[in-house]
Order: sequence, then C-alpha cells, then structure tokens
Amino acid sequence: MKNYDVVIIGAGSVGLPLSWQLAEKGLKVALLDEEASWGRGQNRAAIGGIRATHSDPAKIRICLESIRLFSSMQEKYGLDMEWREGGYLYIAFDEATKQQFCALLKKQKAAGLDIEWVGPETIYRLAPGLRTDDLIGGTYSPQDGYASPLMAASAFHYLALAAGVSFFFNTKVKAIHREGERISSIEAGGESFSADIFVNAAGAKAADIAKIAGFDLPVFPDCHEAGVTEPVERFMEPMIVDVRSDAESGNYYFYQAATGQIVFCITPRPQIWGRDKDSTSTFLPLVVRRMLELYPRLRNLRVRRTWRGMYPMTPDGLPIIGYPDMAVNFLQLVGMCGQGFMMGPGLGSIISRSIAASGCHERPEGFTDYGFLFDELSINRSFDHAELLS
Repeated sequence: MKNYDVVIIGAGSVGLPLSWQLAEKGLKVALLDEEASWGRGQNRAAIGGIRATHSDPAKIRICLESIRLFSSMQEKYGLDMEWREGGYLYIAFDEATKQQFCALLKKQKAAGLDIEWVGPETIYRLAPGLRTDDLIGGTYSPQDGYASPLMAASAFHYLALAAGVSFFFNTKVKAIHREGERISSIEAGGESFSADIFVNAAGAKAADIAKIAGFDLPVFPDCHEAGVTEPVERFMEPMIVDVRSDAESGNYYFYQAATGQIVFCITPRPQIWGRDKDSTSTFLPLVVRRMLELYPRLRNLRVRRTWRGMYPMTPDGLPIIGYPDMAVNFLQLVGMCGQGFMMGPGLGSIISRSIAASGCHERPEGFTDYGFLFDELSINRSFDHAELLS
C-alpha cells in the first residue's frame, strides 16, 4: 500500500496545478493518470484562452487568481508559458446584445474584473481590419489573455516534480474501496493507494471515475473543434468573441497567439455529445466562413492543422466542486465545461489553501476567505461545499 496525504486522479488542467500547490505546502501528493504523460487529455485540446470575463462571480474570482499565476510564471519561476495579456473583446451588433453585455458589467466589476464598454473606434484600433458594418461596440477586459496549453502543462509538471509530487502514468483506476462514507483506498496500475483525501480531476472521464466509486456524476463530454494557422506578423491583440449564432453554429472566437498564429474555435449547433476525437470535414468550411465575414483580413492565412477535444459539460454549465455524501473524503473538481485550462490554476490555489489549512476535509477552516466561491459554483446540492463550513 502506498500512503499519501492526497491522491489526485487526472494529470491535466486541474490536477497538475493542484498537485504542485499542495506539495508546495508540505503535503505528500500522488498524481495518477492513465495516459503516458501529463496533459494528454483535454488539456492538449485547449486553445489557450484565459479570461476572468464570466457572468458568474465565483468563476471571475477563480480566474483572476489564475491570471495572477499565469502572468507571474516567467518572472517568479523563469518558466515561459507564452503568456500574453491581450485582453478579451466581446462584440455586439444589435441593441439586445449590447444591453445584455452592459447588464453584466456591474456584476463583473463588483467581482473585481477590469472591464469596460468600448465603441467601434477602439475595437478597430485593437483589431485593425475587423468589419465594422453594423458594429455597435463591445466589452473589453484588458487583463485577460492567452498562453500555450502545452508549455503551461509542462511548467506545472516541472514545478510539481520539484515540489515532490509522485507521478504515476499509465495507471488506470480499476477499483475504489469505501469504508462507510469514506474512500479507504484505490487500486490503479497494479498498485494500491491510500490517502486522507482523494480528488477526482479526470475531466471528460470524471463520470467514469465516480461510477467506479459507486455514484453518478452528471458530467457529459461535448465535442468541439479548433484550428491554427501559420504564424504572421502581429496585427491584433485581443481574443475576439462573436456571440451571434446561425443554424449550424453558436458563438465563435479567435486570437493571435504570442508566436503569431491565429487560433480559432466555434461552438457547433446542435451540440455533439460523445468522445470522438477525429476532426470533421464540416468544421473548417463553417468556421472559416464566419471568421472571414467578420475579419476579411484573415483570408490569405493558411491553416496548419485542426483538432477535436471535449468539453466536460454539466446540466447547467457550472462546475461540480465538493464532496459527495456517500464519499465524504473524495473531492470532486469536475465539469469545467471547457474552461479547465483557465480555471485550473486559480482553483488549485484556492483548494490547496483550504486543505493545507485544515489538514482534513471535514473542517476546511482555510475556506474562511474562499467559501463564498463554492456557494456560487455549486450545481448539485449534494456537492455543496458550504455544508462543510458549518
């Protein structure tokens, strides 16, 4: 039996930064993944956007913490993640959308987000060449940005190793043993692991892990595709988000990476449920048409590759964060709904402070400053972290 303070399942966008931050605080941590190395699940399918521009106050605060970490990695640790503070720009072409965006501004500012309504002139300055016909304006949050998911995962893995995290790759969970309402041990990769706290950070496979433990988790993979062009000289800064939809797709978004490529993604309509990672023949014609209608300047760029990943979705689009009643030491950090890359570091920071401060899950005294986050994020009352604060 291998004994640890915390055992985390899933070496991806959430598990990696959490393991590092727990180990830095002196806890003995094991990180398990069935893949051959870190970040090989949905982390490597992320396009790299990191925004605190959300409608939910808790997600705003978590992602502000993520941005603090991403933006300081180069200076503090000498680790290049290709972080760039380019901002996020949500554009509006009708009054209804403008009113929707402006209604969110008060809530976003109250949560600490630096965001303003800007007119077409400012938008054109930020993204020269963008079509301004019928453009009313948009909301711009300058402190948001983007980074390389591959380089970020490698950096967090390096920091976790240096902090003493034990990694177990090619290690698939086969059994999870319970004694009453607690997980006593798990079997994975031919080994047995015990811990005070276990963490499910398995992303799109989170429901599979929960099923092994004997309960259902409403996390359903939703397929999305993305692409990247050749690199060109820098000509735009923000991530541009167009929330308009048509019969085939919802919103789409794109940005110019620190290394010059245009990275882009679109939300398919209807949603495509499942775990198929094969690129389709319909994605590129659809997203290119919509991008060129908005930004004709992109027409001569050559696409280098496309790929497909999964959003671990929940019924209401909010993450599941907390301990289920039937396994009170099995922390669920799942259902990030395609936002694991931007939320993972900030969430890891908050969770690690709680666990390190209390020493056990029952009395997370360290949540004195952070408990409000879990009230706002809860999707299923049986996973409501606020119940552990009484």
